[in-house]
Amino acid sequence: MKEGRASALFPIAFFLVIFLGSGFVTGDFNAMPAIVGFLIALFVAFLQDRKHSFNEKITIISKGVGDDNIITMCLIFLTAGGFSGAVTAAGGVDSTVNLGLSILPPGVAVAGLFVIGCFISVSMGTSMGTIAALAPIAVGISEKTDFAMPICIGAVVCGAMFGDNLSMISDTTIAAVKTQGCEMKDKFRENFLIVLPAAVITIIIFLVLTRNGSFQLEDELPYTIWQVLPYIVVLIGALIGFNVFLVLIAGIVLSLIVGVTMGTIAPSDIFRVIGQGADGKGGVMGMYDITVISIVVACIVSLVKEMGGIQFLLSFIKKRIRGKRGGELGIAVLALLVDICTANNTVAIVMAGPIAKEISDEYQISPRRSASLLDMFTSVGQGLIPYGAQLLSAASLTGLTPYQIIPYCFYPILMGISGLIVILFIRKKA
Repeated sequence: MKEGRASALFPIAFFLVIFLGSGFVTGDFNAMPAIVGFLIALFVAFLQDRKHSFNEKITIISKGVGDDNIITMCLIFLTAGGFSGAVTAAGGVDSTVNLGLSILPPGVAVAGLFVIGCFISVSMGTSMGTIAALAPIAVGISEKTDFAMPICIGAVVCGAMFGDNLSMISDTTIAAVKTQGCEMKDKFRENFLIVLPAAVITIIIFLVLTRNGSFQLEDELPYTIWQVLPYIVVLIGALIGFNVFLVLIAGIVLSLIVGVTMGTIAPSDIFRVIGQGADGKGGVMGMYDITVISIVVACIVSLVKEMGGIQFLLSFIKKRIRGKRGGELGIAVLALLVDICTANNTVAIVMAGPIAKEISDEYQISPRRSASLLDMFTSVGQGLIPYGAQLLSAASLTGLTPYQIIPYCFYPILMGISGLIVILFIRKKA
């Protein structure tokens, strides 16, 4: 086993400094694309490692990128993007939103927004898409009732983070499962039981806070169950345990059949919607960024590990924690801190995943538990940081500031508390 060296972590630290620094200096945390920062960090790692020749370094990073989990993760990203593009073009998103709102009981509008957000985000696999779909509805509910805008959009953000953490086609779930080496269905079951109390308490809080208000939808909300069917098939197939590629491909084919049959997808456009989505920004191409980032991060981690950086972290953590409980707490803290630094929970999981895997192996933590903790605690950070894409998007769509919405982001807070309770007080065999 290689000797640990703190200096080997310099490329990662350098990335965090320039990435966060550019955000603070410009006031825009999207000023530097993450891939640019990671490429610079990879260049720094190449310069720092003087023990190996250039060709030897290429061999090292090639082995890292060629890992089964990295390749599988990237392929699932692309396939999930294809499904998302096809089902959106088929009208699945609109029908799913309208279906949820149509069954919304009067008088529980805000709590209903959270529940519908949970369902849509689990189905769509994207918190950003859920916020974009439901934010206008939240604005309408606020305008027609005495509910404050921040609490309405806060319910939407809470629901969006629920599915971002649990959905079978969410890039965070894919990254967590593949870096930890477990099955999606096992991670879902483990994760769902942990976050369920947080979701239930969130519903209760919204019901109590809005108990004196009421709301009745007046506009017609057309939907068809056929357009929702692809989401249901993918969700059930993944839960049963079918191969994820087969499930996603089945979802793509079913979406295309529904879209062509109902006239929402022209036969000549079936390949375009898979590749680019309905708006030209989604589909397989919409997953290019995170796929390339995953590859470059794997390169960086390979060199950092070769120089002793991963071993240093493991030794550092091992000296400060004891046993399985301490290992789980270490994974949770690691995930949260990396997300706070990167402002992207998928990138955070890709970065922290290899380290979390080493910790879980060291302390005999089951892969499904480590995957759940990674996904949960990066989502905790992502749902609360004011410079994260979710809160910035919610704020821009409603004219609010992230700081006005954060006090009503109950679910991410409760999810973190629920996770800590499970770590500290509930023991479960691997």
